[in-house]
Amino acid sequence: MKPLARYASLNRYVDLCRTVDVDAVALMRSVGLSPASLAHPDQWVPAASIASLLERSAAESGHEDFGLLLAGLRRLSNLGPLSLVIREEPDVRSALDVLMRYEHTYNESLRIRLNEVNGLATLRISLEVGEPVDTRQSVELAVGATLQILRSFLGSRWHPVSVGFTHNAPKDTSTHRRILGDTVEFDHEFTGIVFFAADLDAANQLSDELLRPYARQFLDSLPASETSDTLSRTKELIEVLLPTGRCSVEQVARSLGFDRRTLHRHLAESGDTFTAVLNSVRSTLAERFVANPRYSLTEVAVHLGFSTQGSFSRWFRTQFSTSPSAWRTQRSIS
Repeated sequence: MKPLARYASLNRYVDLCRTVDVDAVALMRSVGLSPASLAHPDQWVPAASIASLLERSAAESGHEDFGLLLAGLRRLSNLGPLSLVIREEPDVRSALDVLMRYEHTYNESLRIRLNEVNGLATLRISLEVGEPVDTRQSVELAVGATLQILRSFLGSRWHPVSVGFTHNAPKDTSTHRRILGDTVEFDHEFTGIVFFAADLDAANQLSDELLRPYARQFLDSLPASETSDTLSRTKELIEVLLPTGRCSVEQVARSLGFDRRTLHRHLAESGDTFTAVLNSVRSTLAERFVANPRYSLTEVAVHLGFSTQGSFSRWFRTQFSTSPSAWRTQRSIS
């Protein structure tokens, strides 16, 4: 089943199209979306259709920053009823926890994951729209909107330590630096936001203690996220642990609160093995990093958890039927 997203994802889309002088109605119809449905923000549509719309809008308008410009118009209320719950959470950590646990109630393709290491908090943000379409604009919209949510709690003058995108930089980065800050990076190893972990414990000044029980009552009525299964969490942990050189089945199981045998059993229930999942995550990351000339092949090998470049090259040839250097050359030519 292809992931869906709410029409609320396109809130203020028509306004932005007017600003950049493009026909919002024609663009929406070109990807099979109904302009009239913008009046029904809770209606669901394929996330891939929204991604295609944003890419076409960027191309038609000549604005490589289209998705980010749309993010700049976002407010917490874009999350619909869930925004009422988040607004009443006591601190930033609790608000982000709700945002991540119930992300599927407003966008099934969105993945936001939080990690804390050495005093820094990292929000990794990705999209899985279920079709081979470009998601650059959608990703920038998601990152920009998440940053806006953080600022709604931490203040408009708050800035993250850094914001990163795996894709390359646009010709003009002025909008990115205005909205995201001067620490924005492109061709980064992951897409996401890094900030001081202490900010997670900042009190939510918007919260009303008397309204919190009612918000929680609404939250309890929402379905739990289907993405918090063992397979998804295993993939997330593998990606985080690979660069540390400690990505073993024992370490992943321990991080999940299992023993090794229990993890194997849970993965078997979904028709997977730890080795297969590890190779799948490595293959996805390898395609991203090897194609990026910013990283040397030695750096790629380390990031994928290989002790030597030779072992990485042998693994890569097994997976892609060619050497990493040949694969990189082929991609640069195409």
